[in-house]
Amino acid sequence: MSRIKVHDKEFEIYIPQDQIERAIKKVAENINRDYAGKNPLFLIVLNGAFMFAAELFKSVEVECEISFVKLSSYSGTASTSVIRELIGLDHSIAGRNVVLVEDIIDTGLTMLYTIDKLRKLDAKDVKIATMLFKPKAFQQDYAIEYIGLEIPNDFIVGYGLDYNEHARNLPDIYKIVKT
Repeated sequence: MSRIKVHDKEFEIYIPQDQIERAIKKVAENINRDYAGKNPLFLIVLNGAFMFAAELFKSVEVECEISFVKLSSYSGTASTSVIRELIGLDHSIAGRNVVLVEDIIDTGLTMLYTIDKLRKLDAKDVKIATMLFKPKAFQQDYAIEYIGLEIPNDFIVGYGLDYNEHARNLPDIYKIVKT
């Protein structure tokens, strides 16, 4: 499908699945190098990061643990700038190396909130792995260590990303068609 409709918006194919998978393998290689012998805790940010995380962990070879949190800051196609924690952390992270796994970072507000929370819980180290990064939308001052792909500031869906909870299941990424 080169073009799709989700609710009231049209989208066109932007990043095919094979390109996504190559980028994720690159992220996994860097994580394997950096975390050899360290047993990190990977903290997956739901809902969006589930597909990225599933593919990523096919190639992560280091001993590790995985947990999930659910955060939300979007309504429709825009960030609300308000972070809602829907499912919280259920692991002790004191003294742990933590890797936050996110689908996309645009303004960076959700990750800033999460990084601050993890530091207050005495994480030894907090790093970020994101499938997609929008550098022109980014408004924070922290490092993003593992980036699959950098993209422009377009609204996208597919491969875990949604528009009002729809289109997460698509194997490719689609960008909104400007009308």
